Amino acid sequence: MPIQAQTAELLARTKAFSLAAIRFYSTLPRETVAQILGRQLLRSATSVGAQYREAQRAKSIADFLSKTEGALQEVDEAGYWLELLEDSGIGDGATGPLKAEASELLAILVAITRTAKSNKLRS
Repeated sequence: MPIQAQTAELLARTKAFSLAAIRFYSTLPRETVAQILGRQLLRSATSVGAQYREAQRAKSIADFLSKTEGALQEVDEAGYWLELLEDSGIGDGATGPLKAEASELLAILVAITRTAKSNKLRS
């Protein structure tokens, strides 16, 4: 798959992940703990796509790495909040698809970051 198609696909996936997190948050109980954990998830999950989108306009490999590593940290954090929601019984088992996508996005962003670091060392 050409790099532009891969980039477009990842942009779409990160946006879909954000939207899925938004929909999930809207189903959470209005109890304080659920809302606090949900807001944390919402913040980190929606930041993944924003950071990756910013990386596409990076001015240098270092700038690209900074943005993709930011996206990587945010998707890892989103996974953490999903784990807490699930383990506390708040997520009602609905966290599964979001956790699976967070895990896949994490693996993709790790690979992108490693490749960019490798390319930076060769330059």
